[in-house]
Order: sequence, then C-alpha cells, then structure tokens
Amino acid sequence: MRDGGRISAAAEILGEIEARRRPANLVLQDWGKAHRFAGSGDRAWIAGLVLDVLRKRRSLAHRIGDDSVRAACLAALGYEWGWPVERIAEACADAPHGPGPLGREEMERLLKPRDLSKAPPPVRGDYPDWLDQPLARVFGDKRAEELAALTARAPVDLRVNTLKATPDEVMTALEAMNPQAAGKLPTTLRIAAPAAELRVAPVESHPAFALGLFEVQDAGSQIAAAMAGDIAGKSVLDLCAGGGGKTLALAAMMKNTGRLYAYDADPRRMRDIIPRATRAGVTNLTTLSPLDKDPLRPLTGQMDLVFVDAPCTGSGTWRRHPDTKWKLKAPQLERRMAEQDSVLDQAATLVKPGGRIVYVTCSLFAEENEDRLEAFFARRPGFSWQGDVVRLTPLKDGTDGFFAAALLRSSSERSSR
Repeated sequence: MRDGGRISAAAEILGEIEARRRPANLVLQDWGKAHRFAGSGDRAWIAGLVLDVLRKRRSLAHRIGDDSVRAACLAALGYEWGWPVERIAEACADAPHGPGPLGREEMERLLKPRDLSKAPPPVRGDYPDWLDQPLARVFGDKRAEELAALTARAPVDLRVNTLKATPDEVMTALEAMNPQAAGKLPTTLRIAAPAAELRVAPVESHPAFALGLFEVQDAGSQIAAAMAGDIAGKSVLDLCAGGGGKTLALAAMMKNTGRLYAYDADPRRMRDIIPRATRAGVTNLTTLSPLDKDPLRPLTGQMDLVFVDAPCTGSGTWRRHPDTKWKLKAPQLERRMAEQDSVLDQAATLVKPGGRIVYVTCSLFAEENEDRLEAFFARRPGFSWQGDVVRLTPLKDGTDGFFAAALLRSSSERSSR
C-alpha cells in the first residue's frame, strides 16, 4: 500500500472506533481480514497511526485546530512522526486512495501548530474532562504532565523466570533484541518501543519464551507482585488471577515451595494459566474454578497471603490501551468500586489471623485505591495498613500506572469475622 491509502485506512478505522465504540484491537483485526491485500507491514503502519492518534486525540485536535479524524491523522504524522508537510501533502493527494489534497488552512496549521502550553489540563494530558477532578485529587497541578506521560508508546518489559533462568542468561538469549536491565527489580528487562510504523516480531516468538525463560510483564506489575514479600513455603491465594501473569510471578518468588492457589470469578479468563504454568516450570500451583461447588471454602481462614489484583478501570494502562480512556464513564467507575469492595470482603474471610492481603490495581484514581481501603478498614477493624503504599506512574517510574498496598490482619481477630 502507498502512504495515501494507509492514511485513509487509519481514518476509516478511527471513524469506526468512534461511531461504534468497539475496542480498537478488534476493529483493526476486522479491517485486516476484510483487506487481505494489505501486508503485515501495512497493517503495522496503520495500527501504529491509529493508536498514536488515540493516545493524543485531544492535544492533536487542539494543535491543528480541527477535531476530525482526518485532521488527527495528519497532525499525528506531522507532530509525532516528524513527517515534513511536503510528504503529507504528496500522500494525501495520491489519487484514488489518498484522503484528498491538503487544504490551505491544514497546511498552515501543520507548519505552525497552535500553542499547547496554555490549554486546559485535560487537553494537555489527553483525557476526558469529567476525569479532571479525580486526577487532581491524586496529582494536583502535575496531572497534565502525569497523564501526558501515559500517551507515550510503552516499551516491552520482561520478567526473568528465576525457576528456569538468570537475568544474564535471558539477556544473552535475546541479545539481538538489545534488552536492558530496567526498573527496581533485578529480574526486570526492557526492550525499547519500536517506531510506531515498523513491523517487529513479537518477543513471544523467540524460542526462549517457549522454553519458559521469561514472561512479558510490565515493570510496574512486577513491582506490585513483589509487594507479596517473602512467601517461600507459605500458603498463597491469587484471588483475581485472570490470565495468570502475577500468579507466575508469585510462583517464582515461592521457588516452588508452599502452596499457591489461583482463582478468578470468570473461568474464561483463567484458560491460559495451566499451560503457562507448565511452560514456566511451576509445580506448586492449584487452580480453583468458580464452576465447582464452593471452591474457596476449604481455604477459609487458612491463607498466609491473599493477593488481590482487583478489577479496575485500567486507567494506568492507557498507553497500551488508549481507546479505553475515551470510553470510560462514571457508571463504569462506580461498578468497579463496588466490585473492589466485594473482593476485599471476600479476601478478608480467606486470610488467617496474622496473615496479609496485598491489594493491587492498575488504576490512577483514589476512588479505586485509598478510598476503597479506608472503607474496608471501617467495615473490618481487625485489619490495618502494613507499611507504605506504592503508587507507580510512567512519569515518575517509567512503568504503567499501579497502586499496591499491604494489609495486615490482627493475630487476635477471630476467624469468624
């Protein structure tokens, strides 16, 4: 495909995402199936432009003075990809597949974009207006800068599986991809994000992945899992296990000692845990299914640690899933808060006296984090904070946005609470 056709395709896909509010990845997949002539390089290029527009939709519209999807695509090419105006003009005028010749005002704005520095925080930070107050609670006057950091393309972070390999061994195996030590943990490696228009083979296609030497996991997620502390030989439950990313991190920390349980209220989300655990060499894992009768009842009051990776808005992952921030509405936030209350109460019945709960979200909002824990303590006076909370952001820590806190159950609290 020529550049003009690619730009038209990106605008078409963005229009579909906005009109039907479908997930970006599904719209991109459907477009690829319907346009078999587009090669893998074309699809990567188009997806890169679509996602870059979604990351910076409001600031791009402000700078070019037009909120149409066509203008957003042109602005992303000019301001983010560094294309000269001449190249954009040539691509747009490429009949019959280009999006149409540049207008005079478009050309002027590409050459001289509007100043962004005095725009309101939601425009500079690229987020919906209604989220300005919740974000101000957490970040104050730095909210635009914090959220702007969530508009950058994310790197590929890896967690070395210490059940099978050392960081040096994985770095050697992946030498051609130039992994670097990253973050606060020695088991975290990072591969820089490629240019948006490039097609790069996924790191999961490397033989070292098939051998279970590493997992793909954001550095922030790894730090959140490490909040579990020294759990070797303990009884640990991952209560919202999902696909098992943190389950496997906990297993490596346990060194295949003790007993690790994985459960999720949605059995469909757990379908990959067993093959992933097998590949990783995990031998102390028991999976529990909600399809069974009272699967958690035998664990009541028995767990040294209940790890709660709570359902949340996912606002901390917007650089990876930028379409979701434009679809988030207040009722969704309220539903997540209710789910978080419920899962915390469930965890409280499973942890033994003297045991701990680790509560984690990939959310930026205090409503899903500190507020939920303060409400939990009011309902469950036998629990208290243990140590400091951890709040990670891409601006401060170079990770996705995460919140993590450890809660201690009093050793004197009765199990019947």
